Amino acid sequence: MPVQMELRRIIISELVEHQIVVLKEVEGARNFPIVIGIFEATSIDRRVKGIQTPRPLTHDLITTIVEQMGGEIQDIVISDLKEHTYFAKLRIRKDGELTEVDCRPSDAIAVAVANRVPIYVNEAVLGEALEEEE
Repeated sequence: MPVQMELRRIIISELVEHQIVVLKEVEGARNFPIVIGIFEATSIDRRVKGIQTPRPLTHDLITTIVEQMGGEIQDIVISDLKEHTYFAKLRIRKDGELTEVDCRPSDAIAVAVANRVPIYVNEAVLGEALEEEE
């Protein structure tokens, strides 16, 4: 069963290669940190702050393609954890059908923030991630 999460924090540091986004459970207290790249972190940060870019970024391109093909981004799900790597699905609805597209969680979160759609994490993934932190 997926757990609805929201973006809680973006930690950007120019001193280290990896950045962190922290998702927080909407109806609970659990936090879910994910290590991401600087490009994705700054893209998410721009979205949150409402900063426009002069040209479309990759996440804008994804949204535009989906919309121009008659679909809409329904939500994203961080669906799996394999060998310390998270997997996500961008869920697109078109003509009543739901299509799931494999993507990196960082890209999925950037698209979700840009489109203001729900972010979910599968309960098993959330539980496994929290166990790894201990």
